[in-house]
Amino acid sequence: MAHVTDYIRTIPDFPHEGIMFRDVTTLFADRDGLRLAIEGLVAACEGLEIDTVAGLEARGFILGGALADRLGTGFVPIRKKGKLPGKTIGQSYKLEYGEAEVELHDDALHEGQKVLLVDDLLATGGTAEAGIKLIERLGAKVVACAFVIDLEDLGGRKLLEGLGHRVEALCAYAGD
Repeated sequence: MAHVTDYIRTIPDFPHEGIMFRDVTTLFADRDGLRLAIEGLVAACEGLEIDTVAGLEARGFILGGALADRLGTGFVPIRKKGKLPGKTIGQSYKLEYGEAEVELHDDALHEGQKVLLVDDLLATGGTAEAGIKLIERLGAKVVACAFVIDLEDLGGRKLLEGLGHRVEALCAYAGD
């Protein structure tokens, strides 16, 4: 039986020497791989009450839109600063070298809404944590965070679970 890891390409030394880059574009490009990922994420969320799916830019949009359709919910994009046209709220987070910021429309969610946060990959957890903070600032609640890949040695799962959030991942890689 196929597994999502069968469709994920590993590119050594990208973007820097010593990094084993886990490339999900090959997963997304294959109809069976994409279907397997979406079905796996839907199964991981079984039994959860979800009103809306929020996807982190950019690959979280691909997964999030498909999940929202499958779960019968709406979809909310969490974008890089300056990309949303309406009034927004922003949240900064640390990168390896510097800082970045993500934004959410200030009317995208409402009090008590139950949100599934989605992205392709969980590394340090900084982007996901920023997304969670935006969602919570609008009064919504993150019921789970779902990823295709968990780079387990980078600590993202530990960070998000330490904040009290359920984390689902279809596969994990060590040593990246």
